[in-house]
Amino acid sequence: MVPTGSVVMMAVNAVLGIAVPVVLAWWLVKKHHANVNTILIGAGVFFVFALLLEPMLHQVVLKGPHGATITGNVWYYALYGGLAAGIFEETGRFLAMKFLLKKEPAGAITPVTYGMGHGGLEMIMIFGLSMISNLVLSAMINAGQMDTLLSASPADARGQLETQLSQLETVGIGALAMGLWERASALILQLGLSVMVWAAVRRGGKWLWLFPAAILLHALVDGVAVILSKSVPLWATETVILAMALSVGAIGYLLARSLNRDATSAL
Repeated sequence: MVPTGSVVMMAVNAVLGIAVPVVLAWWLVKKHHANVNTILIGAGVFFVFALLLEPMLHQVVLKGPHGATITGNVWYYALYGGLAAGIFEETGRFLAMKFLLKKEPAGAITPVTYGMGHGGLEMIMIFGLSMISNLVLSAMINAGQMDTLLSASPADARGQLETQLSQLETVGIGALAMGLWERASALILQLGLSVMVWAAVRRGGKWLWLFPAAILLHALVDGVAVILSKSVPLWATETVILAMALSVGAIGYLLARSLNRDATSAL
């Protein structure tokens, strides 16, 4: 049985995982006259580069001759996974801002709006929808339909499903709340990285270093998350990741103020 408190927390996470990015996007459009297309471009880039192209690389690399070596060593896996995420997402971000958003306002509203689309879809797909899936599975477990679930699943996926069902029966409210905390950190990170890449695109020249810096920071945060998750409690991992995300967010905030000053002085 999945505890009632855990089911309630899953429901809260599902609602917030979808409502938070949607409400924030709506607020940007209504309050700051953000362009809806910029939100959609950010969401589209995340979908293509993070959910379609990056997994293709993983299929080739992790199922290749060196895949077992990478997945069997936490340091290799952290380095590989972090760099893959950083390169794909930040390259997609750079290309979108360079070619699809070149006519958008030069101030900070454009990268923030883009970041809300990019990070918002990430929050919805990875967190909100997964919580809905967990709620459905939890309801079936509590209705005594676990054997039906397992018998209906393909044989090669049965082991993974058994593990998932077992985890649902033991997951606590605290761990579920940590998931919401982790998504908040990810959203802050995506907004900060978006401003960094936008500054690299719009200012160019000596500011282009912000693009590779965004790749490395993205890789660092993801890599540290992998390493810490294997060695320290979840709350400690999420505290470190939040601190790193806030640091990137602070860089983005300072750059955003500078971008707005530049945009104002150009009028």
